[in-house]
Amino acid sequence: MRVIRRDSEIHDVSGGWFRARWHFSFDTYQDPENDSFGAMRVFNDDRLVPGAVWPLHPHRDVEGLTYVVEGLFGHEDNVGGPFGPLPAGSVQRMTLGAGAWHSERNASKTEGMRFIQIWILPDTPSLPPGVEQREFTKDDRSNRLLRAFAPMAEVDGSDPKPVGMHQDASVYVSSLEPGAEVRHEIRTGRGAYLYVIGGRVTLGATDRAGESGATADELATGDAAKVTDEPDLAIRAEEPTELILVDVPMRFEAVGIWAGRT
Repeated sequence: MRVIRRDSEIHDVSGGWFRARWHFSFDTYQDPENDSFGAMRVFNDDRLVPGAVWPLHPHRDVEGLTYVVEGLFGHEDNVGGPFGPLPAGSVQRMTLGAGAWHSERNASKTEGMRFIQIWILPDTPSLPPGVEQREFTKDDRSNRLLRAFAPMAEVDGSDPKPVGMHQDASVYVSSLEPGAEVRHEIRTGRGAYLYVIGGRVTLGATDRAGESGATADELATGDAAKVTDEPDLAIRAEEPTELILVDVPMRFEAVGIWAGRT
């Protein structure tokens, strides 16, 4: 099953120094039909004006994943930061387990900054807070699905090595040339959330019975798709395209502050 979410349907909020697109219920925005997607609780596409700082704020029992789309991403926290600015293409995981404060900021005083932040609910409650981050190049993700985040047990043996997280989930990023196609396997009981950061793609797939020729869907900048009960997803770029794909278990045991709430 495939549910397409158009750019115009994604919640849009602006505070002057920031603009955000909240895909799921977040802060003051409540959307019962889009409250989460499996083990993914939050998917935000955020922009900060030059020099802007999102003030220190607390979270707990969350794997906070960041993908830098444009500009320089700055980070500060109360457990070891600040950390050096991350350029576009970089990723960071902050484990906000037993509770921690953190701040996102635009490390540039002259250029805007855009980043995608994802919350994955962990498989273990009250984990010690910590940060891991890594820089990837555009070549790393060119015409392929680069696994930028992976379960802790699966980070070894990959080149380049993904950042680990405390859940059986993965995040892939890709930069596609026109005509390039990538394919992602969706195992039984899992779902894929695809977001077109910029560009235009056509989606194709086979159904669970193995029959090809499923209805094609076209997605453009800002569109997203929830995909479940399809064994794989073919993504073909119709123009230069940047995208991100989150693969999560649709059924899982919520722990910590989320137990009984999902």
